[in-house]
Amino acid sequence: MEISIGQVLRYKKPINHENLIEDGYTNFHYLVHKASVKKLLLEKGINQSASIKTSNKQDVRPAILISSSPNKKGSAETPWEDYYDVDNGHIRYYGDNKLTGKSPESAPGNKALLEAFQLAHSHDPLERQKTPPILFFKRETINGVAKGYPKFMGVGVIDSIELVTQWDNSKQTTFTNYAFDFTVLNLQKENELFEWEWINQRREVGFSLKETNLLAPVSWQIWLKKGNDALANLRRRVSTLRLVKAVDQKPKYNTEQDITLKFIYKYYDGKKHKFEALAEEIAAKVLDEEYGIYTRGWVTRGSSDGGADFVGKVTLGSGFSSCDLIVIGQAKCEGLNTPTGGNHIARTVARLKRGWLGVYVTTSYFSESVQREVIEDKYPIVLIHGKRLAEEVNKIIYESNQFSSVSEYLSSLELNYPNRIKQRNPEEILY
Repeated sequence: MEISIGQVLRYKKPINHENLIEDGYTNFHYLVHKASVKKLLLEKGINQSASIKTSNKQDVRPAILISSSPNKKGSAETPWEDYYDVDNGHIRYYGDNKLTGKSPESAPGNKALLEAFQLAHSHDPLERQKTPPILFFKRETINGVAKGYPKFMGVGVIDSIELVTQWDNSKQTTFTNYAFDFTVLNLQKENELFEWEWINQRREVGFSLKETNLLAPVSWQIWLKKGNDALANLRRRVSTLRLVKAVDQKPKYNTEQDITLKFIYKYYDGKKHKFEALAEEIAAKVLDEEYGIYTRGWVTRGSSDGGADFVGKVTLGSGFSSCDLIVIGQAKCEGLNTPTGGNHIARTVARLKRGWLGVYVTTSYFSESVQREVIEDKYPIVLIHGKRLAEEVNKIIYESNQFSSVSEYLSSLELNYPNRIKQRNPEEILY
């Protein structure tokens, strides 16, 4: 049976393994049920299945299930906070030692993970194949209920281990524990689906490592052959999870945002170069809200902008402990139903120097391919689509005692537009 990363399961008590669906969710107990083997449970943070004999009489642990409970962070039960960044293939998880003065490697979960680490980092592929798959779950709160809804977060291996000292706020004392860094493997070849039958077959006494690994994700099979040097290329990187669909970048038909955006596009018909003044205003609003303190600079001349329609700066920190970042912006008043061209984004990015930030403001929207390029290449550029543009304009009108309509606001920007035009080098904003 296949499950997907991000899928919420139902972990209900008393245990009932007969129903595929419980309360509208896939039943965890149905998923893991094997009549011939012990139950696979998710009662603790680290749930290690017992080692069993394989077909060639080796002792192998079938799997380790990791569960994190964000609702319990900082409590006596979980006096720490785990870090899940599954989109970038990384999880940092704190072990199960909680007692002052107790050796952290003696905690049962830590002990199992330390053994798995030794196997995973062996240079011998035959030894490495005995590594138990580590399956990650995160407790979700559904309809106000914080128990019984584990979300599947992927499969991976231990990348590194660190011995740390932690503070137990409830007991007002420190304790020693392990922090485990995991690499979450990609499931690209499986279309983001995980075949749970792989785990179930590994739980059968006398199972064959060679045969069951044929059900494993392709990334796991490659890792078994090539070892940890291959992990960088096998790590889960899911830029698509950060992509915003076109429909979500455009206002819904005949809403207030839709009316505003259409008015803006029509207003600048025949004078699109003046849209730069509005774009700078909106960039300032977005950057102030999400990145720092923005200082307006100037609007460039249309015939000599060189890929920058306006210039400003963001100041991080204050006083002596501050840093100024140059901001160059691109403004495009373009068709509402045609995605902005990737060449325009590339033109803006090409102007960016080290420590500069780009902003691209459009009345249109950004295609998935453009977004993916920006995300995966880590371009320091902020994308502002038509819907966000309209939302910010409406917010400005509502919060202002000066403007009673969008038309009045745009007219005031146009009136001041000639005074905003300067022909300067972007570096001059720093002085």
